Order: sequence, then C-alpha cells, then structure tokens
Amino acid sequence: DPAGEVARTADQLWDITFGIAAVVFFVVEAALIYTVVRFRRRPGREAAQFHGNTRVEVILTVVPALILAGIAVPTVQSIFTLSQEPEGALQVKVVGHRFWWEYQYTGAGVVTANELHIPTGRPVFINLEGALTDRVTGEAAVNHSYWIPRLAGTQDIIPGRDTYMTLEADKPGTYLGQCKEFCGLGHAYMRQRVIAHPPRQFQTWLQEQTTVPPAPTGLAAEGEELFTSGQFPGGPACASCHAVDSTELTAPNTGPNLTHFASRRTFAAGVFENNEANLSAWLAGPADVKPGSTMPDLGLTQEQIDALIAYLETRE
Repeated sequence: DPAGEVARTADQLWDITFGIAAVVFFVVEAALIYTVVRFRRRPGREAAQFHGNTRVEVILTVVPALILAGIAVPTVQSIFTLSQEPEGALQVKVVGHRFWWEYQYTGAGVVTANELHIPTGRPVFINLEGALTDRVTGEAAVNHSYWIPRLAGTQDIIPGRDTYMTLEADKPGTYLGQCKEFCGLGHAYMRQRVIAHPPRQFQTWLQEQTTVPPAPTGLAAEGEELFTSGQFPGGPACASCHAVDSTELTAPNTGPNLTHFASRRTFAAGVFENNEANLSAWLAGPADVKPGSTMPDLGLTQEQIDALIAYLETRE
C-alpha cells in the first residue's frame, strides 16, 4: 500500500516483474505437465535417444534473454530515478546504533532520535551513515537496514560507507518500519517510526526542536540534578551518555539525545509508549524489558526514578 511517489515507483516495477514472472511460471508448468502426460511410459514403447536439438537450445536461450532485457529497461530506469537527489529535498542524516536510530536534520541543526518527522508532499533525501565503530558500544559497527515499507524500499547501512535513499509521504500519518538486517540481540526491537506532518506543522515542530525547554522546578529539578551529576551503583550520571541540546551534535552523544524527550510518542527505538509506567520499568532495568539493550542498569531507587521521570516530562 504505497503512500508516496518513491514507494509507488518501486511498487510499479514490482507489478511489471511479477506479471512477467507469473506468465513464465504458468507457461513452464503447462509445458512440464504436457510433457509428463504426452510422453509418459507406455507398454511396448521406448524413449527415443538423441543428442541435442539446436533449434530448441536457441529458443531456450533467446526467449529468456529477451524477457530479461525487457525487464531490465524499467528496472534500470527506476534505479537511476531513485538514486538521484530530488530538487528541494529535506536533508536528513541517519545513524544506526545498537539498537536505536539517530536523526540529524542537516542545515536545521536539529538532532533527535528514533522518530523521524517529515513534511508531506516533499521528498526527504537520507544519508545513511555507516560508521566503522559503534559510538555506543565502542565495538566494530555492524550492518543495519533502513526500511519504511509504505514510503520506500529498504537500504542497507554498511560500516565504512555512506549510502543514500529517498522517501516521501503524500498524506499526514505515522508510518512504521523495522531494521531489516540482523544486527544483534536487540535487532527485533530496533523499530522505526516516521511521522508525516503538513508542511506548516512540520516547520512548527522543527522550530520547537530548536527552543530550550524551561528550567525545571520541584521534583523535576531534583531529577535534573540526578540526570546531570548523579552517581549511581550501576554507572555514572545520565548526562555522561545523553545530551540535552538538540541544536547540534555535541558530546555526550553515545545515547539518544533527550532534549525534547517528552514530545516523543515512544522511546527505546519505538518499542514502548512514552508514559510514566513504561519509563519507570525502563529505568528500573532496561535489559529486563528490552533484551539486548546497551543502557546499563544504574541501580536506581524508586525515589530517584520518580525524580528522573518528572525531569524528563519537562523536556517538551
């Protein structure tokens, strides 16, 4: 069910290829059945012995070659069409981590995570960055694959290479996807979510991402203190991994940028709805609720969890 021009181009190519393949399948199967019935074993009949048939061999070579040549024309056209950077496209860099997605809006100076926001009716040209080393784990990076089925085909993210793809949405809505390349224990939980807005609403969202959230008070202020300088049994303060400045890519950036966390519908790469209950379970033991999570269990008390949640809820 393609929802954009890029997806429709791929879908049309699929329709052509599948139609030709279906015809070939039925012709071959019909010939096979005819041969089995027509030349089946019968009493008193022996099979003729011969070596080769030049005419049949030529036909079996030329016909498939012509079919493949016919399929190649729309295939090559589609490949070149989809590989070009569309004029006036929104520029976004995507970095695949284990196991979440980082989005950098080139030119706008906005960095966010896991939910890609785009305008409707405008192509989005995506640079898929393949780092050699995973920024989160420090280990050699692995392949990921970016796939939003209703908006575009899949494209691999390969360590040491930059690859590119274009996607576009006709109508507002939420379009779901999934990392399509096995990348480790958390692969099945590395989900994708593209949220398409009317152009004006997208500009409003983009502008909101560049604003600084108000200073927290009360319990939220306590949570900010824990976030920035708290010391926990299971690791250092949250701010040692998570930035709270979405206007530029600055250290620390080993974990998702959390500047406007409260404005996101989900967290943990789209696995959990963003609400207090899920946040509490997540902070109490990330790997318990999301196998393969690289976020450590900090050994937080319930009071600390409540304060951190209060702080995160002010990051709108």
